[in-house]
Amino acid sequence: MESERFAALVLSLPSKNKTVRMRIWRALHGLGCGVLRDGVYLLPAPAPQASSLAALEADVKAAGGFAMTVELGLKSSGQLDAVRKLFDRTHDYAAAVARISAAKKAVAHLGHARADTLAKRLRRSLAEIVETDFYPGQASRQAQDALEQLEAAVQRLSSGEPHKAKGRIRRLDPAKYQGRIWATRKNPWIDRLASAWLIRRFIDRKARFRWIDKPADRPAGALGFDFDGAQFTHVGNRVTFEVLLASFGLDGDPALNQLGATVHYLDVGGIPVADASGLEMVLKGARDSARSDDELIAAAARIFDHVYSAYRSA
Repeated sequence: MESERFAALVLSLPSKNKTVRMRIWRALHGLGCGVLRDGVYLLPAPAPQASSLAALEADVKAAGGFAMTVELGLKSSGQLDAVRKLFDRTHDYAAAVARISAAKKAVAHLGHARADTLAKRLRRSLAEIVETDFYPGQASRQAQDALEQLEAAVQRLSSGEPHKAKGRIRRLDPAKYQGRIWATRKNPWIDRLASAWLIRRFIDRKARFRWIDKPADRPAGALGFDFDGAQFTHVGNRVTFEVLLASFGLDGDPALNQLGATVHYLDVGGIPVADASGLEMVLKGARDSARSDDELIAAAARIFDHVYSAYRSA
């Protein structure tokens, strides 16, 4: 059997003093105690919160009640499983995910300042659950993932991530788009990095890139991508990378389509892609090492070359 011990507070409170009863109950709940039975509250012995049980014992005694703090040893793995279930936070995480999901739907209508405040409040709320989750599992990871997606949505709101445009995607002749200047927002990330790679690898091999602060800074004659009002940006449910694929007849390449699904998920969410987290991690490393946007584009291009090659050979 796994060796694990628990600190237990055994208590009996004066029935007439409702104020004391409520104060003690709130304190026990705040520590994340499991309730073995009425009057017996447990915490894993190694948990930092366990040291607070002695103070609660003194509080109960001062109010005229009975209390003692003891160490509980379990005799079987079955007992250990039963006690661990007392600390199951799945219900709390489910409620947190529901709140986070509702916030994500409302982000676009809140504006960045209000959305950022809401995201920070939800992170604090989730941190409170995590603090008393002594046996974290899948529910914890799902809640963290949901929060990270919300924070990414808030970040896109602040960085000028384009809104979905309406209309059809027209098929274009790549021969008319050679040796051009292509402009997009500074500090490129997933969709812009992938789109820049696609442009230079498959559309305009002599493409030159300009990094702008806002759409109005686009140089005269430059082709814009991935910002509101750009020639190439989000259309319907497609991100800029996918729009470029369709615009230049590249969507018949299964490997590019597979890469497009990965870029889509990392940029706007949706159906998870198994390779997405690995690609994101490697690109983050490239971003941390790059000294300029041009240097980042060059490093990202090598990464996308490898990913595309892997998809083609799969």
